[in-house]
Amino acid sequence: MTNQSSSNARPRFIGGHGGGRPTGEKAKDRRGALRRLSDYLKPYHGRLLLVALLVVFATILGLIGPALLGRAIDQYVIHNDIDGLARIALIMVAVYLAQSLFTALHGIIMIRVGQHFVADIRMALFRHFQALSMDYHDRHRTGDLMSRISNDSETINQILSNGLIQFTTNILSLGGIMVAMLLLNLPLAIGTLIILPIMLFITKYITERTRVAFRGMQKNLGILNAVMEENITGIRAVQAYAQENAAIAQFQGASAAYRVVGIRADFITAALGPMFTTMMILSVAATALLGGWLALRDIVSVGVLATFVIYIMNFFRPMRGIAMVYNQLQSALAGAERIFAVLDATPTVTDAADAEPLRDIRGAVRFERVSFAYEPGALVGARGHSAVLQDISLDVTPGATIALVGPTGAGKTTIISLLSRFYDVSSGRICIDGVDIRAVTQNSIREQLGIVLQDTFLFSGTVMENIRYGRLDATDDEVIEAAKLANADGFIHLLPRGYQTQVSEKGHNFSQGQRQLLAIARAILADPRILILDEATSSVDTRTEIHIQEALLRLLEGRTAFVIAHRLSTIRNADQVLVVNDRRIIERGTHDELLAARGFYHQLYMSQYHRLEELVAVT
Repeated sequence: MTNQSSSNARPRFIGGHGGGRPTGEKAKDRRGALRRLSDYLKPYHGRLLLVALLVVFATILGLIGPALLGRAIDQYVIHNDIDGLARIALIMVAVYLAQSLFTALHGIIMIRVGQHFVADIRMALFRHFQALSMDYHDRHRTGDLMSRISNDSETINQILSNGLIQFTTNILSLGGIMVAMLLLNLPLAIGTLIILPIMLFITKYITERTRVAFRGMQKNLGILNAVMEENITGIRAVQAYAQENAAIAQFQGASAAYRVVGIRADFITAALGPMFTTMMILSVAATALLGGWLALRDIVSVGVLATFVIYIMNFFRPMRGIAMVYNQLQSALAGAERIFAVLDATPTVTDAADAEPLRDIRGAVRFERVSFAYEPGALVGARGHSAVLQDISLDVTPGATIALVGPTGAGKTTIISLLSRFYDVSSGRICIDGVDIRAVTQNSIREQLGIVLQDTFLFSGTVMENIRYGRLDATDDEVIEAAKLANADGFIHLLPRGYQTQVSEKGHNFSQGQRQLLAIARAILADPRILILDEATSSVDTRTEIHIQEALLRLLEGRTAFVIAHRLSTIRNADQVLVVNDRRIIERGTHDELLAARGFYHQLYMSQYHRLEELVAVT
């Protein structure tokens, strides 16, 4: 496909985005991200309120259990009251069963809320991707955009479905344990909780180190994924240039860097458990010593001491949980910011408020002094070096065939992109049947266009479904008739399952010529008034080109057509040839007229003719 000139080429983005693990990134505006996430959670506020109540009940029941145990020791075990011990044991069983039930219920509800919420986010993102203009997609890597739909939304789902409940439960548990200990015995509670600041400091220290470690891990994982993506996607180029060893070395280097930071991150995470276990043992020992000393002085009962020991053991579990969930929460908020960055992006090509659909056109096309630059505001007068097109004017009558020729990067494809309204002109205007295309809806313009590109894109699915993409309500008979007109029916019948043959990713199980014929069949089925053929016969053998040319003649009949071709011999019958060079139309006329003028077109044609003669002589 012809691209804009290299001086105006947009940058190629290097890098990638990591897989499904938390990114370790920290949100820049946590409050803003939380506020916007809350807006998406509004439809689920009722269920979230129910979850909050269940969490509170489960937490309270979790605090009641140890208190009942202490009461059992003081009132029944010491006094050898078997009946009372049996009664309180049954109550404890009921308490813990109810706690388990409430925990299971709020877990199930949050899983459903999380999945529905993420489905809403993904749908909003995908819908917005479809609405964003082509310049946005030009500036962003496909892998990064896909990562926002999959990885970033899944990170939010993980924190919402599980992490948020854990975080809330752990906070409530910590608060509840501290309040319960203070109510049970103030001296022992003060002595026990005096170590709390030390625990909080250690937890914060480890959490920060963990976040930094995982941030480095995800950075290197992104690089590793980018290396994999490039070398797997470009496997044909890798093998064609015998660069397998270089690709392996590149992957090995990225994998080694990821391994180093991964070991560091996993080591810190692995150390977190033993650290909390050690602190718990030391705290239990200190509580037992202090409690024993107080018990000898009748300040604390044995049952209360046992309750305190259980509370201390339970105290470190939420502390550890908070430390682990904290990073997930930060990653989720960072992922939310990345998602909202996409949702905040506005299309540069939009329908006017009073835009009407374009219907029943004849196919007259007019460019009136059109200039264009990919960067907004970069067009500076007639000599603006950032311009891709300058002062393009042309007038096409309905049914005419216009050929666009010129060197690579001259701006031919950009002219077609402006007609398709993938971009809006920087100055001037484009009209179809006398109507400025900015005054009508984008969809109605593209419904009038049929596009056959050099690199035909086939979707996963069957051959039948790929042709039907031109008009989704077409019947099977209409699809088959379109394939016959496109000279595609013959090779389709030779396929293992005919029209029901599955198309592999990007259609790699079909030859270039076969993909072109399927694209022509798709365009025939769409029945457009204006055709765009961008290098439609390049990169195919002579026999296939003949089939394609026959199909194109049927397709062109009675339609306005814009044809871009490097093979100048294929456009001899065009009604008008436009020679594009240096961002302008420098020559126009029929094929014979331009050859007779012996200008730039003549040079292009003769250079191709001589190259062909040389190739024939060599063979």
